[in-house]
Amino acid sequence: MMIPQQTTPISPRGVSTGYRSSVEYNSCRMKGVFIPNSSPQTPAMVGDGEQTGGQALIGCSIDTLDGKQIVDIPLKLSERDFAGTAYIPVFVMLPLGVINLKCELADPDGLLKQLMILKTINVDGVSVNCWWGIVEAHAPQEYNWNGYRRLFQMIRELNLKLQIVMSFHACGGNVGDDVCIPLPHWVAEIGRSNPDIYFTDREGRRNPESLSWGVDKERVLKGRTAIEVYFDYMRSFRVEFNEYFEDGIISMIEVGLGPCGELRYPSSPVKHGWRYPGIGAFQCWDQYMLKSLRKAADERGQAFWARGPDNVGSYNSQPQETGFFCEGGDYDGYYGRFFLGWYSQMMIDHGDRILSMAKLAFEGTCIAAKVFIGGIGQLVMLLN
Repeated sequence: MMIPQQTTPISPRGVSTGYRSSVEYNSCRMKGVFIPNSSPQTPAMVGDGEQTGGQALIGCSIDTLDGKQIVDIPLKLSERDFAGTAYIPVFVMLPLGVINLKCELADPDGLLKQLMILKTINVDGVSVNCWWGIVEAHAPQEYNWNGYRRLFQMIRELNLKLQIVMSFHACGGNVGDDVCIPLPHWVAEIGRSNPDIYFTDREGRRNPESLSWGVDKERVLKGRTAIEVYFDYMRSFRVEFNEYFEDGIISMIEVGLGPCGELRYPSSPVKHGWRYPGIGAFQCWDQYMLKSLRKAADERGQAFWARGPDNVGSYNSQPQETGFFCEGGDYDGYYGRFFLGWYSQMMIDHGDRILSMAKLAFEGTCIAAKVFIGGIGQLVMLLN
């Protein structure tokens, strides 16, 4: 229906044909936004959320023209001032498997179509995981960035921006994982002869999703420490895609710090039988973590503390069922406080080491590094 053009300022007007059926909804168009009309069974919401029920809208006038209702809505109800709100950029996460295990685009034509759709809806850019297990898959310090270079070229041609995730963990087995991306093959070979590079529970079960904090400073990865491996990977990325930093295409780096990219222990692995709401299990029984624990105990003059607790139950226990976590349990004693302090500090030190290496690798880029802390949220650090 055409409404005659007005020469004097008017308030926004919505056109409604009224209720038709309980299934068929009509829309009221107001400033380009479509709002479903209220049915006789549902009170309408107007203004700041006040329910009107079957009453007329306060401050509004309703006219009838050609069998349609013309709702005149005052400006004070329809307009809000967002002038003081800072701009919030919108980034869309690309599928985890957008790059296959050969470091090629899995579906370049389909991806281009999806990126063009994102461009038409005015998103600012996309987020993409750069998997350690893909790029450095076959040999130490042999990096294959081919698939990512092609992906980044497509994104630049569409004038979109990039947020990069440095993913040093394996993909598969966690909530939302729809692909399987293991750690590099050469790391897995080391793990077969030395499984202590992985997190280990009290029963000796290994978790190959990520490397133990215990090898951060141990030269067990073909002559390099884990921290050196992570730094070399980030530095290779920095050199390979320097032009994208200089042109401002890459706007943020997210640094993976542990299982699922988060700064946490893999305390609740489903593959080892954990189910919610079980308490999980400590992951400190690899030889390198125990070596650190012994050193910490010796420094305290308590050599018999150089052990993990043995009364913590199993993955699916409840706190009150264990001697360690129950009310008044060992967690609050001298040994418990020592152990929990050491266990937490190992994780904190790991995060600090990697972020220090990230700051060095991306020095001069003036971009932010973002990390996820399991169960808490995210932390953003400005590198420069």
